[in-house]
Amino acid sequence: MKYNTEVKRLILPEYGRNIQNMVDHCLTIEDAVERKRCANSIINIMGCMFPHLRDVNDFKHILWDHLAIMSDFQLDIEYPYEIIKKEDLYSRPPIVPYNDGRIRYKHYGKTLENMIKRANDYPEGEEKDVLIKLLANQMKKSFLTWNKETVDDRKIFDDLAELSGGQIILDEEQYRLTASRDILARKNKNYIRKAGR
Repeated sequence: MKYNTEVKRLILPEYGRNIQNMVDHCLTIEDAVERKRCANSIINIMGCMFPHLRDVNDFKHILWDHLAIMSDFQLDIEYPYEIIKKEDLYSRPPIVPYNDGRIRYKHYGKTLENMIKRANDYPEGEEKDVLIKLLANQMKKSFLTWNKETVDDRKIFDDLAELSGGQIILDEEQYRLTASRDILARKNKNYIRKAGR
């Protein structure tokens, strides 16, 4: 009996030593047709080990990639999928470019700032007025998320004017926003409903 410390290290330990031994045996088969049949049998066994993953997209493709990895890319068969390349296996993914753009008011968020910029480009009319009112109400909701006290509509209108570069200026007489108490009451009602579930 051999101890695990005496045998070679498993490349993909989740499949276990027996599957690795099958892959090693498959590498030694001379006949190409028999080798392909053996590889198909190994794939079927590997698939049965993780039946809950069968709903994953490209499940079979992943299994064939794993077979190639376990054989150290030396298994000479006609693969039904394009398998991963050995050099791609160990290469680092590209660095994710982070947006280092400054957010003027963090409680509103970058998305709301971008929406205000887009609203600037809207043609004048009823559609733009409705959009601006929705944005102003959303700004008030966002403000109340971080500041649980009431907020004056004038503050929202001033922030909207600043974020739009002075292009959207609202009059308190013309635009009425949802009352702070209504927004907070709605949030509390949603919180209680979720907690009671």
